[in-house]
Amino acid sequence: MSRLASGVVLVTAQEPPLDPDDPLAPRGEDVGMTATAFMSVSLDPPLVLVSLREGSRMDDLLDEQPLWAVSVLSESQRHIAGRFAMKGRVSDRLLFADIPYVRGEATGAPLAGGALATLECRTEQRVPAGDHTLVIGRVLTASLPSGDGGPLTYFRGRYRHLG
Repeated sequence: MSRLASGVVLVTAQEPPLDPDDPLAPRGEDVGMTATAFMSVSLDPPLVLVSLREGSRMDDLLDEQPLWAVSVLSESQRHIAGRFAMKGRVSDRLLFADIPYVRGEATGAPLAGGALATLECRTEQRVPAGDHTLVIGRVLTASLPSGDGGPLTYFRGRYRHLG
């Protein structure tokens, strides 16, 4: 499968508040992960799919939090892809520290600044598939924040540029 080129996205979500009944309770931490197994499923209704490693932090979070977001990364955002793909990484709070982002209006999840496209989603279905979970989300919002550059792609184990 390393011979199949794919786009690279940043999947993000916000942990639920520590005490959902207290409006003054601290917000949950932002969580992010790089994904290359992402695709459009349907235009009507608008559905997308992301494949998550079973038991990963994002898989566990999206099992309890139905709202999440996707930033389609541009070729100039290789550093973001690498940072959120690290194994044994530092806390997500530090990973987001110097990356420009805005919060999605529908999900509250971080949307990477400079992304080619951003989507906010609500989980419709979770499908166990081997050692992964396929998460199908309904697209709540979609925007094109940046038209600059081409997409970041992944091919033969490395991030690549088209062209």
